[in-house]
Amino acid sequence: MELIRAKDSQAERGEKFTGTVWVDRVLKAQQPGGIRVFLVFFEPGSRTHWHAHEGEQTLYIVAGTGRVRKSGETGSEISPGDIVYIAPGEKHWHGAGPRAAMIHLAVTTGGDTAWMEEVTEDE
Repeated sequence: MELIRAKDSQAERGEKFTGTVWVDRVLKAQQPGGIRVFLVFFEPGSRTHWHAHEGEQTLYIVAGTGRVRKSGETGSEISPGDIVYIAPGEKHWHGAGPRAAMIHLAVTTGGDTAWMEEVTEDE
C-alpha cells in the first residue's frame, strides 16, 4: 500500500496541446501497464493534439463543456457527468469548447501515448 498525499501533487503546463492546458498527475502507474490518473484543466478553445494510447483511456467530464473526436468520425460535445471510453490505439483528440473551459479526469492504462499532429481549427 502507498499513501499519496494531495500536497505532493503539482499541476504542470501541458505539452502537446493547443492553447493553455494544466495537467495534474493524480496517480502515476504503480507498476508496468498500470493505471495513470490525470486531472486536466483546458482553458476555452484549448485541446490536445491528435494522439493514441497503447492502453485504454476513460475521460470523466468534471466541469465545463468540451469536444472529443475520433479520427474518421464527427466530433461530439461533452459536458459534466459524461464519460468517454477510448479503445487502445484509437487516434483522437479532446479539449474545451470555444467559449468555455473544461475539466476532465483522465484514467489511462498501458504504456505510452503516441503524440501526433496538431488539431486544426476546422477539425
